[in-house]
Amino acid sequence: MKTRPIAAALAPVAALPLGLLLAACGTTDTGADAAEPKANDSAECSADETKTSTGPVELTDSYGRTVELDKPAERVAVLEWQQTEDLLSLCVTPVAVADPDGYATWDTAEKLPEGVTDVGTRGEPNLETLFGTDPDLVIVEAYTPDDEILKQLAKYDVPVLATKGADAKDPVANMLATFDLIAQATGREERAEVVVDGFNAHLAEAKEKVADAETTDFVYFDGWIQGGNVSIRPFGQGSLMGELGEELGLTNAWKGEVDEAYGLGQTDIEGMSELGDATFFYTGTTDPEGDVNAALAENAVWQKIPAVAEGRAHAFPSGVWTFGGPRTAEQVIDAYVDLLTK
Repeated sequence: MKTRPIAAALAPVAALPLGLLLAACGTTDTGADAAEPKANDSAECSADETKTSTGPVELTDSYGRTVELDKPAERVAVLEWQQTEDLLSLCVTPVAVADPDGYATWDTAEKLPEGVTDVGTRGEPNLETLFGTDPDLVIVEAYTPDDEILKQLAKYDVPVLATKGADAKDPVANMLATFDLIAQATGREERAEVVVDGFNAHLAEAKEKVADAETTDFVYFDGWIQGGNVSIRPFGQGSLMGELGEELGLTNAWKGEVDEAYGLGQTDIEGMSELGDATFFYTGTTDPEGDVNAALAENAVWQKIPAVAEGRAHAFPSGVWTFGGPRTAEQVIDAYVDLLTK
């Protein structure tokens, strides 16, 4: 599997956000046309009665850059999956996205309507195809203020909203701040309030459900296969998955080194065996490039780790994106609750 280093962790390309992936922007023809996408006709959006503002927009993005629009953005191109999900949660259908097939595999919190233009990979988007959809705003996830993608997009006369990939100091607040920026840019602040209130209520209800759970120590992880060897990525302090678990009253057992942005660590099977009585949670999404869960199931050392041997290693449902928005966060909360109380 092709990998890319990030601080203290290596991670599979398919399962990383754009800020950790970005290479030079490609110009390969995706074969996509500029057909208009269908509206987001989910049951929730069909019943949505919140208003969209109509006046000029001026906001400051995650890196202090001023974004000015004559009116809220309607034709939005987006290059990362969390931001794609966020738009759909706001009942806004993007005109173009990066890697819609990957999105459908890794992020099931919001379904992408048909007809959205595919602009290639998140790491190497096809900018010619992207701007061929005539967007009035491009939303990206940046890792630094001088990310290569921002330099590339600066050559075009279209506003760009740069959102911060992650913030290990408070990943939940960063997730909500990104959602808020997108709501401001699209005039969907009223809808955003409904979604955020729903998330907060969901979290409060879930805390009560797991208050008496016997298990408190946990670790969430995913992994990949490289050269026949299994690498494991624990989501430690500062990771969204870890912090959502701790918001429920659990204790993240991974105390090893993590990168300063995403809170991700790196270890192997032996390293996981040192986590004592912690309960394991892991991604249930099968990576098309290698089924790490199947490889672990066949490993004799793995089978002897207490959490595995005692039936305390639980797969999340497939399609729960570990770097998602408020709707994904609700999926994460539900999975923790369901697996701890079954």
